[in-house]
Amino acid sequence: MATPTTLSVEDVLRVNGSRRFAAAMAAASPFASLADALLAARRIWLNEVDVNGWLEAFAAHPAIGTTSPSVPKWCKEEQSAALSTATDSTAQELAEWNAKYREKFGFVFMICASGRTTPEVLADLKRRYVNRPIVELEAAAREELKITELRLAKLFSSEPTVPSATAKGPNIQSDKAADRIRIIGAHLGALPKPCANKAPEITGSSNRSRPPITTHVLDVARGSPASGIEVHLEMWKDVSTPPSFGNKDFNGWVTLGSSVTNNDGRSGQLMDIVDNVAPGFYRISFNTSKYAPAGFFPYVSIVFEIKESQTTEHFHVPLLHSPFSFTTYRGS
Repeated sequence: MATPTTLSVEDVLRVNGSRRFAAAMAAASPFASLADALLAARRIWLNEVDVNGWLEAFAAHPAIGTTSPSVPKWCKEEQSAALSTATDSTAQELAEWNAKYREKFGFVFMICASGRTTPEVLADLKRRYVNRPIVELEAAAREELKITELRLAKLFSSEPTVPSATAKGPNIQSDKAADRIRIIGAHLGALPKPCANKAPEITGSSNRSRPPITTHVLDVARGSPASGIEVHLEMWKDVSTPPSFGNKDFNGWVTLGSSVTNNDGRSGQLMDIVDNVAPGFYRISFNTSKYAPAGFFPYVSIVFEIKESQTTEHFHVPLLHSPFSFTTYRGS
C-alpha cells in the first residue's frame, strides 16, 4: 500500500496562494492519493475559504501574458501556449485588456491558461469583462480551482504515491488541457476506499465535482455572506400540469434536499451529483424569517425551469437578500 502524502503549508502555497487554504489543506493531510487531495481541495476552496482568501490567491498570480523573469516556473509552464502564440499586437491588446479588467474588478484576470492560445484568452477576457462583479468573482474562483487541481497533480507527480514516467520534477505533466482532464479524471474515476481525510460523501454517479444545482446567500444590507439560513430544494413531480402563476395547487413539489448556509453563505449539497440533471421545474426556498425576523419576507422561493437541452449544464441560483428586498440570477 502506498504511503500517504503529507503536505506542508509551504507545499500548498506553491499550489494556491491563499494562506487559509494552505493551512486547511495541510491540516487535512496526509492524503492517500491525489483523488483524496482533490476532493479536499474542492471542499475547502468552495466552503471554507472566504472572499478575502480568494483574493489573496488571485494576487499570487502574475497578469496573463507577463514575461518577467520573476514569474514562477509553474506560471510560465501554464502560460506557455499563450506566450508562444502571441504577436506584438495581440500581446499589447492583452496587456490593455488586463489593465481594464483589473481597474473594473480590482483583481487580476484569472484563467486556467494551460493549452490556451492568446486569441482564446483574449476572447474569454472580453466575454467575462461584461460580468457583474459578483458573477466575475465566482468565475475567477472557479478558474483558480482549476489551476489548483492542475498544480496538485503536478505536486503529486513527484511523489511515489502517483505513478509517473520519470522520478523527477513536477514539470513532467503536459500543459495541454486535455492532459489535465485525463490525469485528474483518471484518478477521480477510481476513487480509493473512504478515509478520514476525505471530503463529505458524494452521492450519485458523475464526473462533476459538485451538484448540478447550487446556491449561496449574500446579505446586501450588511455587505457580507448570510450564514445560518435554511435552504430547501424541490422538484415539481406532477407531470399532468406544470406549476404556473394561475395554478395555486402546490402539492406537486417533492423535496430533493436541504441544508444550512455556512459562514461564507454557501449551502451544502442539496441533491445528488449526476452528469445529467432531470429536466423540469425546480423550486429553491430560503427561510429568511429566521435570519431577519424584522424583515418583510417570511421566506423566499425561487421557481425555475431546466429544459431538455440544458441537462448537462450547471445552475447556480443565488439569493441577494436584504430585509426589504431580494434578487437572484442564473449563475454557472
